Amino acid sequence: MTTVALDASTPIYNRVPKVTVDFWLIKLMAVTVGETAADFLNANLGLGLSKTSWIMSGFLIVALFLQFAQKKYVPWIYWLTVVLVSVVGTLITDNLIDNLGVSQEAASVGFALALAASFALWYAAEKTLSIHTIYTSRRETFYWVAILLTFALGTAAGDLAAEGLGLGYLQAGLMYGAVICAIGFAHYALRMNAILAFWLAYIVTRPMGASFGDLLSQPPGNGGMGLGTVITSVLFLAAIAGLVTYMTVSRDGEEGLSDGPVT
Repeated sequence: MTTVALDASTPIYNRVPKVTVDFWLIKLMAVTVGETAADFLNANLGLGLSKTSWIMSGFLIVALFLQFAQKKYVPWIYWLTVVLVSVVGTLITDNLIDNLGVSQEAASVGFALALAASFALWYAAEKTLSIHTIYTSRRETFYWVAILLTFALGTAAGDLAAEGLGLGYLQAGLMYGAVICAIGFAHYALRMNAILAFWLAYIVTRPMGASFGDLLSQPPGNGGMGLGTVITSVLFLAAIAGLVTYMTVSRDGEEGLSDGPVT
């Protein structure tokens, strides 16, 4: 790696947020919006899976352009990107399964292998997988590739588990919540590696959020509460906007400082 010489007084900012309770709350809501918004555009507006995928991918490219233009964490840009990655990750899996006929088992294995490969390449290039030192464009590229793959994997594996076990939306959501609690216990009590625990939890929050999103949006006849995709999406987008606004105005000037030198 090449060391970038900077003045010692120059602050080096991490471009992604600290992992806090707020982080996980917004992540869960972003996942829910990803599920319901994809359903709304695909079914309610009648755009179809392919057209929806192209449109949302275009929005994601714009968001990523804005994100990479920043030299430190900017909450509204970062979380807008996460929401769009959630939508596109869901659509990638849906296209593979619904349009191309790939089985849920094959999609789950394929995305798991792709995610493992992305981590291997990330570590080979940077010698770290830390999310506390995302301060170069190359590291951020690896980060967003991994994020996209976790959403795609979470969609495929989550649907496979829920359908294979025949669980309803509430039961599936609670099951995934229990898995996240187990990961937290393994990290804090059994000293599971922090990076491994983070990425495992990140994967599982996708099907958990989607299960609760479906519980709220789907009609009672399908096991939901019947709020619909529009109301559910608006409610969670409003909650995300409120939390992001709070984080923006309340954080101090040192939030986001990186843990190490630029390398």
